[in-house]
Amino acid sequence: MEVLRRSSVFAAEVMEVFDRSPTDKELVSQAKALCRDYINSRLIRAGVSWSKPEYNVPVPGGKLAEVSTILLRLGDELEYIRPNVYRNIARQLNISLHSETVVTDAFLAVAAQIFTAGITWGKVVSLYAVAAGLAVDCVRHAQPAMVHTIVDCLGEFVRKTLVTWLKRRGGWADITKCVVNTDPSLRSHWLVAAACSFGHFLKAIFFVLLPER
Repeated sequence: MEVLRRSSVFAAEVMEVFDRSPTDKELVSQAKALCRDYINSRLIRAGVSWSKPEYNVPVPGGKLAEVSTILLRLGDELEYIRPNVYRNIARQLNISLHSETVVTDAFLAVAAQIFTAGITWGKVVSLYAVAAGLAVDCVRHAQPAMVHTIVDCLGEFVRKTLVTWLKRRGGWADITKCVVNTDPSLRSHWLVAAACSFGHFLKAIFFVLLPER
């Protein structure tokens, strides 16, 4: 009976680990791992080389790898819908890529604008597309170290703005529900909304980031 009791306790503990909600720290760590993967994919696609990724950082695996694949797929669709919106972001924002402060402030300002009217998965995908587009610009302008700055900025934004929303949905795996239906037309409406919103406020954020004269 004692053996059975201990077995039951152990089984309950294991199930608790799988059933529990992810912690804030885990969600932020996963957000950054997804961002590194997304950026790396876009750098490869752009044909630009950069410094080796940081060591001892989590790489998407298991369920997170599936999330990363879906995030990239949705990003592909978003960038296909509005190909010019997520390219040459630094030029669109008219910012210098030689200053970490400028890059950080610009990214956080754009991120805040994306989610002004609420949070959706379409806007989350847009955030990652912005991060990757800006990272490609940085590497092309011989500022590869800025890639890690962008990843850290995204992680901090997730911690402050998206963690509560993510926890209500059980974590990043909730994005997999966006691709249950294979008909792309059924997903395009919220992706179009995200792309159009970003395209409109890029012009607005340009004036926000202009230095006072």
